[in-house]
Amino acid sequence: MFTFRFVAVLCAAATLAGCAASIEHWIVDTRVHQGDLALARGNARDAEIAYHLALRIDPRNPQARAGFVESVAMLARLEYAKGSFDDALAMVEEGLVVDRESAALAALEATLDQAKLQREIVLSNYPTYRAAGLEIQRAYQQLNVTNALLLRNLRRFGYTFDTDELTSAIKRSYELQLDLAKNTNRLILYRQLVSSGVPEAPSESTTFGAGSLLPLP
Repeated sequence: MFTFRFVAVLCAAATLAGCAASIEHWIVDTRVHQGDLALARGNARDAEIAYHLALRIDPRNPQARAGFVESVAMLARLEYAKGSFDDALAMVEEGLVVDRESAALAALEATLDQAKLQREIVLSNYPTYRAAGLEIQRAYQQLNVTNALLLRNLRRFGYTFDTDELTSAIKRSYELQLDLAKNTNRLILYRQLVSSGVPEAPSESTTFGAGSLLPLP
């Protein structure tokens, strides 16, 4: 009797283990399929999530590994195109954890390392470039604020038909034109400064010195 019960328990455990394995296999296949569909649609972010979930269950699954590497490579390229070098490098490193031999990720890593090295060399010689560039970015971002206020005036006019709203919208439109012209001039000066490689030196009198990058009146 004892032997029979022992065998029965073993059989039941084996059955449960088989069911668990089947469920895990189904989940992995489902996640990989979701990742494949997302990649086909060009949605690298959803693909990366799906493959990552599959790898949490089966880290050695070849389809999940290949899909994950492809999706993070796509995300890294997108971040690189946006100028987010650090985020791009983080994505590459995440992919290399899964596949250290990936040629695509290795090429991306080399490109990012080269860009990072070039940035460090430039900033070490011309430390004001970073601050000037960030200031220009903030100036252009401010245009979005003015534009949002202009659109709010137009939406309010659509409800009230109060011409004061149109007057405010016109004023803000002029502000946008003037600020855009100023920012464009600053951008041109900044490009000329960087292209010429003129260092900042208070004793030097140059057309494109650091002072010319300050906010224009």
